[in-house]
Amino acid sequence: MTGLLVLHGGGEFLPGDEPVLRAILEGAPIRGPIRGPIRGVVIPTAAARGRPDLAAAHGVDALERIARATGMAAAFASVPILDAESAADATLAASIARADVIYLPGGDPDLIPAILPGSPALAAMLEAWHGGAVLAGASAGAMALAGSCWTPSGLVAGLGVVPGLVVVPHADAASWARNVTRFGPHVPTDLGILGLGERTALIGRPGETWRVVGAGEVRWQAPGATRPVIARHGASIHLDGGG
Repeated sequence: MTGLLVLHGGGEFLPGDEPVLRAILEGAPIRGPIRGPIRGVVIPTAAARGRPDLAAAHGVDALERIARATGMAAAFASVPILDAESAADATLAASIARADVIYLPGGDPDLIPAILPGSPALAAMLEAWHGGAVLAGASAGAMALAGSCWTPSGLVAGLGVVPGLVVVPHADAASWARNVTRFGPHVPTDLGILGLGERTALIGRPGETWRVVGAGEVRWQAPGATRPVIARHGASIHLDGGG
């Protein structure tokens, strides 16, 4: 069975993000009669221009800390997919394919759409996800998982894991109208706009009902709609017209 998707609004791994991290770990597949150690990877592609080692280390530390606190056995590792060469590396791709949890933290939104399409690394991610692994993206990672992704040079094709929408991270009541005014006219009419608050995630599968986890809000403005549906922790939402 295809695994869960996690679209996170940013502020990942920081204090207050614990409910999302627990939900990710709880969604990892159980392979066999009992849950074995969770194998996870953090892939800091979007942080390649900054400190990808630090971004990945924060993720590894946070996920393993929450696993220990909830009594789960877990081992996470950084997989440095930072350019076309590393995205083509067979050894790195094999480590992704074996994972139960794959996490793409934030950074620059143009990097994942430029580096991963057509690569062995992306093929391994999709193989693992279709085999039951959790596939999570935060901020720029969530933006890239969508069908279309905002970048400094405009709207580009995303990875298409969640088709039919664009993701607006760091979304809240104060910024929503400004972002819709700024970006909305450039969004094709057949795409929805998904706003995700910080330390907040939408968890589910395309075509099914999603649930909100975390401290902030989720805003879903379906194609053609003029106002968003707003959902908070514990609520269910269906991305009609989107993923």
